[in-house]
Amino acid sequence: MPKIVDPEERRKAVVDAVFRVVRRDGVEAASLRNIATEAGLAIGSVRHYFTSHEELMVFAMKEMVERVSARVLAHAEALRRPAPVRDRAARAEALLREFLPVDDERFDETVVWLEFVKAARTRPSLQPEAKRLHDGMRMIVGKVLSEAHRNGRLREGLDLGIETEHLAALLDGLAMAAVLQPWSFTPERAVDVLHAHLGTLTETGLPF
Repeated sequence: MPKIVDPEERRKAVVDAVFRVVRRDGVEAASLRNIATEAGLAIGSVRHYFTSHEELMVFAMKEMVERVSARVLAHAEALRRPAPVRDRAARAEALLREFLPVDDERFDETVVWLEFVKAARTRPSLQPEAKRLHDGMRMIVGKVLSEAHRNGRLREGLDLGIETEHLAALLDGLAMAAVLQPWSFTPERAVDVLHAHLGTLTETGLPF
């Protein structure tokens, strides 16, 4: 009796193989043949779902955006629930930490994402997903700051547009430093810097 293959499970296995190859060797090494080998599949099995390297890369980028978005939205949902100020501040910071490589899974994702973004500079097909995560992150950061402002937690006179770009750029820089200089810039250090910056946005000097 022929084995029944779940298409979604097969696509996930292929995408996971893409992430491993890109993390280890970069986007250029993620050929259909190399991905098939990494996934333990025949190349024909991979071609059944993805007809070209470009199509596979676009799908992998979309999958990465979806995975990050799912985690961020879970935090955003928790942030919307009523809670004491201290708990809300902790929830807001936990949401923002989703954009930092604070554990092995997020470290690997950040490495892969940087490889994708670098490739997107010269590959138009990859640019929509690169823009989607870039814009999505800034939208989330903006909402976190707007909510803190609405609750009277931010210093008076702050320009929320500028502070959104400032915090988003800080998260980008911390993530890059943590994956490019892991021997000197640890995930713990990245979290400490984020925590300290959030304190500069409030009258009390404590994160909002």
